[in-house]
Amino acid sequence: MRDRSTPIETNAARRSVESLSIRYGSVLLRYFTRRGISAPDAQDLVQEVFARLLQKDDLDHVQSADRYLFVTAANLARDYFRYQKVRVAHPVTGFADELHRMDDFDPERILGGRQELDILIAALNEMPERMRNIFILARLENLSRLEIAQRLGVSKRTVEAQITLATACLAERRRRVT
Repeated sequence: MRDRSTPIETNAARRSVESLSIRYGSVLLRYFTRRGISAPDAQDLVQEVFARLLQKDDLDHVQSADRYLFVTAANLARDYFRYQKVRVAHPVTGFADELHRMDDFDPERILGGRQELDILIAALNEMPERMRNIFILARLENLSRLEIAQRLGVSKRTVEAQITLATACLAERRRRVT
């Protein structure tokens, strides 16, 4: 069994693909653009055709290079249009806008958020332990009133009253600070 990754074979394959690229690159570019693919996407697809050719283990078994190139190009064009169809049918609305919004990371806003968090933590630490635990289970752990009552061995009415008191304490603390 011969080693397929010898430098001589790799260089020869690369040279062969380079010569095919020079010969067929512009032809493939026209092939894609005539099918309605934008020039930048067409250039990417042309590169992909030759990248796939380079990945081929043994180029000697390719009987007709131009046929192989155009079958690959046709498959890539089909995949491209399938992808575009899915993108149109299922757009990612607003995701890119939200991802690129930098005003959300304004230093003043971050500082304000940290200060509010400090106020919240200080207010929680000032509460009686049972009130704090009930509030955390309800608001942060999203447990139902009944689950909290069962877990802590108190009535559902007590849980509701403690949540109301905790909310009032937090609002009062925030009002005093701001």
